[in-house]
Amino acid sequence: MLRVGGRGIMKEGIHPKYHKITAVCACGNEVEMGSVVDQMKVEICSACHPFFTGKQKLIDSAGRIEKFKQRYAKHYADQEKGKAK
Repeated sequence: MLRVGGRGIMKEGIHPKYHKITAVCACGNEVEMGSVVDQMKVEICSACHPFFTGKQKLIDSAGRIEKFKQRYAKHYADQEKGKAK
């Protein structure tokens, strides 16, 4: 990087061209943005993502923990017997 008066100046000819593009989502939503690529296609955007649309499903993590404990109860019991000896 060259320095002129304390400021950095970019070298010529080594940087990609930055231009405005339209990113297209699978749902049909289009977003204008700047990029070095010519076109961009995405699978999900803020218009169709469940978190942003309010259609997010909450997972019953307490039920999963109970299933895990039931599945490995014998393993934990065997470990306790081994420590008690």
